[in-house]
Amino acid sequence: MNAFDAIATRRSVRGFTSQPVPMDSVKRILEVSARAPSGTNTQPWLATVLTGGALKRLTDAVLAARHANEEHVSETKFYPDKFPEPYLARRRKVGWDLYGLVGIAKGDMAKMRVQHDKNFTFFDAPVGVIFTIERELEIGSWLDYGMMLQNVMIAARAEGLDTCPQAAWGDYHKIIRATCGIPDSQVIVCGMAIGYEDTSEVANALVTERAPLEDWVRFVDE
Repeated sequence: MNAFDAIATRRSVRGFTSQPVPMDSVKRILEVSARAPSGTNTQPWLATVLTGGALKRLTDAVLAARHANEEHVSETKFYPDKFPEPYLARRRKVGWDLYGLVGIAKGDMAKMRVQHDKNFTFFDAPVGVIFTIERELEIGSWLDYGMMLQNVMIAARAEGLDTCPQAAWGDYHKIIRATCGIPDSQVIVCGMAIGYEDTSEVANALVTERAPLEDWVRFVDE
């Protein structure tokens, strides 16, 4: 798969099969992804790869906390308090497009919660990765991190795999640390599901839109 095809076919997959992912593939993906640029070659990324019993321990612990209505809040602020346009409209559209596919009516909080719970099984993917960063690093290192994460998702496509990056895991940083042995000196950046798409999962029919170039690009030649 060439780079253009890998980028164009990258999607946030929300349902995976139980087909195992070879650990050699995971290692190859992470190794090549670390070729991402970073300021002064600091390489600020850290990853914990979970499979089998380790993955289940984490997902069970987080789902138990959610079902007990425990309050968990992220250490980082991923979204603004109020979205300006056009970002608010885009956010609402993708949410209702997804809910429409899976049969969730506006205001049906019970079904919304069930759908959101799927985040915390890594959408049944056989591999879940928790990405972390040292607490004292600043925004430049977080920007570097984004480039590396994109590499992971594109490299996964080259391996015939799909992914879903998940900011939602940040809310459960205390459980993640306790379950996965991650020190307090590290902040949870995100989780990521890696596996083979379940084509029977209705949510995977979602096709998100992208704004045309004229909405966000200026070409200046004088």
